[in-house]
Amino acid sequence: MINAPITARPDAATADVTAIDTTARGPLLFLLGSALSWLLISGVLGVITSIQLHTPHFLADCPWLTYGRAQAMAESSFVYGWAANAGIAIVLWVLGRLSGTPLRGLNWVLFGGVFWNLGVTLGLIGIAMGDMTSFALLELPRYVQVLLVFSWATMSVAGVLAWTGRRTELTYASHWYGVAALFLFPWLLSAAQVILLWSPLRGALQAVAAGWYAQGAWTLWLAPLALCAAYYIVPKVTGRTLPSYEFAALGFWTLVFIGGWTGGRHLIGGPLPAWIATMAIVTCSLLLFHYFVLVLNLRIVVGGGGMAIKFIRFGLGAYVLGGVLDALTAFRGIAVETQFTLFTTAQEQLALYGAVTMIFFGAIYFMLPRLTGRPWASSGLAVSHRLLVKVGLVLLLVTLAVGGWTQGVDLLNAKAVFPDILGHLNLCLLGATVAQVVLLLGNLLLFVNFCRSTAASALALVPMQAFFRPTATVEGVAR
Repeated sequence: MINAPITARPDAATADVTAIDTTARGPLLFLLGSALSWLLISGVLGVITSIQLHTPHFLADCPWLTYGRAQAMAESSFVYGWAANAGIAIVLWVLGRLSGTPLRGLNWVLFGGVFWNLGVTLGLIGIAMGDMTSFALLELPRYVQVLLVFSWATMSVAGVLAWTGRRTELTYASHWYGVAALFLFPWLLSAAQVILLWSPLRGALQAVAAGWYAQGAWTLWLAPLALCAAYYIVPKVTGRTLPSYEFAALGFWTLVFIGGWTGGRHLIGGPLPAWIATMAIVTCSLLLFHYFVLVLNLRIVVGGGGMAIKFIRFGLGAYVLGGVLDALTAFRGIAVETQFTLFTTAQEQLALYGAVTMIFFGAIYFMLPRLTGRPWASSGLAVSHRLLVKVGLVLLLVTLAVGGWTQGVDLLNAKAVFPDILGHLNLCLLGATVAQVVLLLGNLLLFVNFCRSTAASALALVPMQAFFRPTATVEGVAR
């Protein structure tokens, strides 16, 4: 078996709480709390930008919240605030459990987490003041990005120690994806800084580099973070061996070696050599093998399960659907309809919210009772959160997809005038705003439930001075 079976109840806190959980409780809860705080901030900014699309004069007199700046702040707080904090916490917890020993280097996790969130905060302030870049997923000021690289590397120390100090030579798919995300993200961000900000490429090559980073941040960082959690939790909860597990390594290496070459799908029809877009079309098609392997391995997630499995099942479905849509929309005949429309935004939301965020939600519902030693404070809040985010996400995806396809058809119509195109989108944009509000309310319920659940165990947290003990005292654990 890849992982030992565990109870399927997501609130079964006392069933398998280990020293690995209790020693890492403080830093991991700090990261998860920070992640949920950023999720709410990005939700508020998302509502603002959604309103501005159909009501342009909304907050037009506030230069800090004009659409361009508010959209960049919403995206940055979601990716680098919510997803990064939650992803690193989940990966460290999974690697610690797989190592069989308590996490070491927790002081590095705490300090790295503090400076990471400080960097994100300073970055949002810089964006609000107009000091931002023009590249997707890389809008934070360049002086902040250096701090993020070092902060991520600092937090990753505990994961590397867990990987190198594991009790068995065997490795699992969760290992592969988790360690890959820890190592690949600093390389991606550092390389992007050099070729886009510090010593920028000239002309159209900037678009190629920007597309490479945006796609790499998804395929080589965020997706592996989510898959690390899925590959660990699904067999734990179901108590079943992963079928066709011998193909898991092929799926992993396909994502690592091919995923970074798909960025050119955003550049179809641009002033670039045709082979760049053609390579992206081919690699998007080849990447379907990765999704096929994922379905083979994790098909046991279908049917039944507790709160964690319900979120992960939704997220995995969104992940596979997003991969298929990426492959289809990469073809030139379809891209001509969907490029530069709201349909692309729908694909981004399907990936970032439908896949990564929903899997993270499932992981958090599985992790928290084991970190605190207590069940979730309110099952009602948990159920309400699940219903609201699923309804809000489906509404958001449908309205954006329909609006994007309508927009694409109108843009290809030489007789259509721009005011008429905007008029056709108005209803879809209003629906997207309602969806953003529903998502924000659902995430607010999760935040309240998280605070209530952690408050009950606050007195049991490791005292702050424990992180400053000599290494022999903190890390002197039998191996």
